[in-house]
Amino acid sequence: MQLLDQSPSESADMEMGPQIGPQEDFLLSDADIVIFGGQAGGGKSYGLLLEATRHIDIPTFQAVIFRREFTEVSAAGGLWDTAREIYPWMGGRPSENRYQYKFPSGAKISFAHMQHEDDRLKWQGSQIPMIGFDELTTFTWSQFSFMLSRNRSTCGVPPYIRATCNPDPDHFLRKLIGWWIDDDTGLSIKERSGVIRYFVNLDDELHWADTPDELTTRFPGSIPKSLTFINSTVFDNRILMRENPEYLANLQALPKIDRERLLRGNWNARATAGMYFQRHWFEIVEAAPSYGQEIRYWDRAATDAASKNAAQSSWTAGVRMRRSPGGVYYVLDVCRFQGSPLEVERTIRQVASQDGKSVTIGIEQDPGQAGKAEAQLQVRNLAGYNARVNPVHESKGVRAKPVSAQAEAGNVKLVRGAWNEAFLREVENFDGTDACTSDQVDALSGAFMMLNSPKRVGTW
Repeated sequence: MQLLDQSPSESADMEMGPQIGPQEDFLLSDADIVIFGGQAGGGKSYGLLLEATRHIDIPTFQAVIFRREFTEVSAAGGLWDTAREIYPWMGGRPSENRYQYKFPSGAKISFAHMQHEDDRLKWQGSQIPMIGFDELTTFTWSQFSFMLSRNRSTCGVPPYIRATCNPDPDHFLRKLIGWWIDDDTGLSIKERSGVIRYFVNLDDELHWADTPDELTTRFPGSIPKSLTFINSTVFDNRILMRENPEYLANLQALPKIDRERLLRGNWNARATAGMYFQRHWFEIVEAAPSYGQEIRYWDRAATDAASKNAAQSSWTAGVRMRRSPGGVYYVLDVCRFQGSPLEVERTIRQVASQDGKSVTIGIEQDPGQAGKAEAQLQVRNLAGYNARVNPVHESKGVRAKPVSAQAEAGNVKLVRGAWNEAFLREVENFDGTDACTSDQVDALSGAFMMLNSPKRVGTW
């Protein structure tokens, strides 16, 4: 596909089309439901936008393309921005306030979201000939299945659904397209990509067959739907590889679990121990460079070591990290203990005194008003030190990914100390879930994040 440096008025007869390969297969498929993607960078969203234009010469044709959140539609570089590169060439005129394009025939393509589960109910009574889901793995089964009932048509175009996706082993889509995926490797079966199969949904159980006749014979009166999965990779997107070759390097630099999913297309890749950190990634050195930005980041708990359940409870952990001018991160020390809230407060101040006032102190703020008040109290108790609050909203696994990628690249080193073994044991057992012990990992993630935040910490 090629876009010319001309305005629509200068080339009214310009033709646009898909890239040869999976994107073209996606637009040519006549299945009722086509799932497209499986890896990042394969031209999925662009293909979905092109597909919506297939019937714009029919006056009563309408298409709706969904993203889970509205910002994913409206954000810079999102669907709406990308549609600007395509639809005006085809005579489409945008309605900014409605996020809709209207074409000369009267056909319309709209963009919408279903951020909340009940947002699907806003579409009751709708008749939508073509429904698109960009990143279907962000939607729930109830949202997807409800919109199947809205996929109706009186404009002469048989109703159909198109969706894009990236791998998620725990999403309903993994089971839905299971025939197209190798159970052992989690990778797409090349020979099955684009092959159409048929199913009927009876009492929330899907029954599959290779032909619709098989299903109508087994289940008289049923009306089978056809479905296929078309795999695409970043290497299929030749325009992206030509114009933005560094995108491949970005995928290769992802943390291991994201790299497995987004670069290799692995539908079995789950967050497990060893997926985020491995012991041999952390070189142990005798000393760190004597200069660089530095922080001691605290993930606090309030469990007394004498408590009955102390062994199964959280610890307070403070990771002291220094970033050298060369971009290497050194974990200088980890302070880890259990104690009452008063003991936690006293110990943090004592450690701050030992570290010195040149070391920034990061205080993790848990969600909610209580977490905010507690963090602010801790900062007041550190009067005289450069203490800063870091509100956290993402899951532990999400917060750990940036430092995981740097650790795998060999850019996180440990200064030799008695704390090394306990630290390494925890990080290599970290699986990204809230159930795992992760106090040191949380402190490590927080220290790394604050050292790379726009508000610089520490001194050179």
